[in-house]
Amino acid sequence: MRIAVTGSTGKLGSVVVRELRDAGYDVIGLDVQGVRDSGFVQVDLTDYGQVVDALGAVTDRHNGVDALVHLAAIPAPGIRPDVATFHHNIAATFNVFWAATRLGIERIAYASSETVLGLPFDVPPPYIPVDEEYPARPESTYSLVKHLEEQMAVQLVRWNPQLSISALRFSNVMNPEDYAAFPAFDEDASLRKWNLWGYIDARDGAQAIERALTVGKPGFEQYIIAAADTVMSRPNAELVAEVFPDVPLRGDLGVNDTLLSIEKARRELGYDPQHSWRQH
Repeated sequence: MRIAVTGSTGKLGSVVVRELRDAGYDVIGLDVQGVRDSGFVQVDLTDYGQVVDALGAVTDRHNGVDALVHLAAIPAPGIRPDVATFHHNIAATFNVFWAATRLGIERIAYASSETVLGLPFDVPPPYIPVDEEYPARPESTYSLVKHLEEQMAVQLVRWNPQLSISALRFSNVMNPEDYAAFPAFDEDASLRKWNLWGYIDARDGAQAIERALTVGKPGFEQYIIAAADTVMSRPNAELVAEVFPDVPLRGDLGVNDTLLSIEKARRELGYDPQHSWRQH
């Protein structure tokens, strides 16, 4: 399977490209910057013509792709003005999705975001652990775009019943070099309450993408993708009692189990995170 990965030079994208190639896939990286090689194409995703050309065929690079991983975006609120974030991210995603349907690419996995769950949880979540069952609660322009992208995907699969789109609501992406900072989080539970003390190792993010591309069924689904544990050494019961004392609990919280439920991804995709900051 030849897979195009947008945002291939980013924090998550670079790991995804490496992991997919190591697994034997033919990977074409697409981004606005990067090192020219046999597997990279420089492209501005806000230009629809460039997107169609880059996915459809590039002389001496490829003659079309079988699947698409869309990770490119302004990656968080506050990096650029809100209007720039909105215009860039929604245009890039529309162009990528629309080009894929025009070219007959039927398998798409893309980066949605944990932010659609209501981050930074200044308004407490409806219950803990959070999951995919309650309506989106975007609290920023960045998150609003992520919600609109999911709604766009819903309609695209309705129009194209053979199309599979998996929206992966990634938690805060981390690499091993980031883990040295984690022990300090225990000093103040409010430092990381904004996403219920969650994270995702980029290597497990790559695993989730591969699973979505290989076992995802036609239609649209969204999945929370997080590590199996929290960023904290302190137990969940203590953290929740201190920071979210009035939020209803749904089931056993575990000692350090993720409070961003990954049960749907485990059940439907076979997602099984292998990496924890505690190993480092």
